[in-house]
Amino acid sequence: MNWDFIINYLPLYETAAVLTVKIGAAGIAFSIIIGLFCAMVQNYRIPVLRQIVTVYIEISRNTPLLIQLFFIYYGLPKIGIRTNAAVCGMVGLAFLGGSYMAEAFRSGIDAIETVQTESAYSLGLNRWQTLRYVIFPQAISISMPAFMANVIFLLKETSVFSAISLMDLMFMAKDLIGLYYQTTESLFLLVVFYLLILLPVSIAGSLLERRLRHAGFGT
Repeated sequence: MNWDFIINYLPLYETAAVLTVKIGAAGIAFSIIIGLFCAMVQNYRIPVLRQIVTVYIEISRNTPLLIQLFFIYYGLPKIGIRTNAAVCGMVGLAFLGGSYMAEAFRSGIDAIETVQTESAYSLGLNRWQTLRYVIFPQAISISMPAFMANVIFLLKETSVFSAISLMDLMFMAKDLIGLYYQTTESLFLLVVFYLLILLPVSIAGSLLERRLRHAGFGT
């Protein structure tokens, strides 16, 4: 193991890690918004929108992120829509993640008994109040394991961003391997930085799941 190489190129990996986290966090944030919207459309069976959401989910979940990125980065410019690599990565991650988040949130909402909604209405709560105080707290608790699994999945999917020349962690590793043939050292740094990103998220997710287990909000 060439430790001098690792020390010299550690700052480049740090920069790439920051970029990876920024784009990953932005993509996940937008995927949550998309997922909530799609879950509500499906739950309330809104005509036309429900069919559009179903088509979107099927396309998103059944095509690889790499293909989606290629379509956004290389295909959309053909019709005059141009984006840089960072925006393309964020949009691609949000497009993929939105469908997975939608299914996670929908499963949580569907798990709530109808009698709870009816009881809320009988107490005088309107639809928004019922969603805010009765449905959402329980649905979020139930869907938390799937939600955290999706967050970790999407962060790992950032590894394909290098295909559109985005200087993320994977791009940096491949670039250094191609330049200096220090494969072991480059991959070692890649693994270490992905662990530094994903392990805290995994631990935080486990703690949050425990705290919100089955809508208990604490043990």
